[in-house]
Amino acid sequence: MSNSTGARIKWVSNHIPKSGDTQLANMSLEEMRKAGSFHKSFPQYAVTPLTRLFGLADYLGLNRLYVKDESCRFGLNAFKVLGGSYAIARYIAKETGRDVSDVDYAFLTSEQLRETFGQATFFTATDGNHGRGVAWAANKLGQKCVVRMPKGSTQTRLQNIAKENATVTIEDMNYDDCVRLAAKEAEAAERGIIIQDTAWDGYEEIPTWIMQGYGTLATEADQQLEADGSRPTHIFIQAGVGSLAGAVVGYFANRFPENPPVMVVAEAGEADCLYQSAVKADGSRINVTGDMLTIMAGLACGEANTVSWDILRNHVDAFVSCPDWVSANGTRIYSSPVKGDERVISGESGSVTMGLLHAIMTMPEYKDLKEALKLDEHSQVLLVSSEGDTDPDRYREITWEGLCGTDKEPFADLK
Repeated sequence: MSNSTGARIKWVSNHIPKSGDTQLANMSLEEMRKAGSFHKSFPQYAVTPLTRLFGLADYLGLNRLYVKDESCRFGLNAFKVLGGSYAIARYIAKETGRDVSDVDYAFLTSEQLRETFGQATFFTATDGNHGRGVAWAANKLGQKCVVRMPKGSTQTRLQNIAKENATVTIEDMNYDDCVRLAAKEAEAAERGIIIQDTAWDGYEEIPTWIMQGYGTLATEADQQLEADGSRPTHIFIQAGVGSLAGAVVGYFANRFPENPPVMVVAEAGEADCLYQSAVKADGSRINVTGDMLTIMAGLACGEANTVSWDILRNHVDAFVSCPDWVSANGTRIYSSPVKGDERVISGESGSVTMGLLHAIMTMPEYKDLKEALKLDEHSQVLLVSSEGDTDPDRYREITWEGLCGTDKEPFADLK
């Protein structure tokens, strides 16, 4: 397979000067366990699968390949609910003077809390999955929710949020401007709180809680790998604002401090703020602006989370900017597994790391990246499929109709 006529994958090794690494402690194993204990209190909780793709590993020339399949998470088809629900719990715990260990699902849905805390309105901006998770958690806990979505968001994603009794609109602005809108509305509202999966100067506590909530999937994956007699040598993780990436990288950096896995962050090419920041390599954050036209809706974010950035700059080995064909190819690979492997239904934001790994291992033009990452027959690789077919129409366009094939010019299908 060749990508001679399409957009190329771009990558850079991490040469960013180290910071004081103060945020890593927030992703400690103990903090992640607190989040996991909270999530286990939900009647809907179940550990999501860690799927072995050993047939594909053999085909690609790897030792083992695992994917954490988040399409099963709380019945919401994506991992995002882990962060939103935990942040709401931490906020209510703080407001009621309790430790989060005392604020479980039973307490949050109790008449006692309704009488002492009442109702708040949780505002957020989303491309779909985060807003749905916050709306679901608020609905389950008897709270109110307002969600703003960027232009280009699909009606399917909007309707999934509306089903959770949230007020939701699609605005004529990009994701980052939607974040600013939601924050402004929360500030103006009576008992309004912004629950956003990104951070900026002056707004870091709640995003840190969200990242800790994402740690539940990392803790589960670690335990599942250990039970299978494996220890990851490489972790590929996707990034929009970088919250999931910061949580996963932070967890495994704490888990294996003396010999951490090789960490690789993959972004959508049209929203590659982390990659561009790594290219500049002076420690500053570079923002991406504009419409950020990409099939990877969940990664179409142009401004990095400040908490996550501090973790990533200190612990990631390579930052990679991926054209849409990389993600689309990953979705197709998951959908049509090697004989003996299980099928994984992975949406376009969940599959970019699979497409990237496949390209690195099979396309000669990325041999330099393969060598830089030391990927070989001894490698045990962990991927996270962060969403299922959250947009079924787009999923069919990719898997049935060949949307964004590797022989296409970039974004030709989206014009």
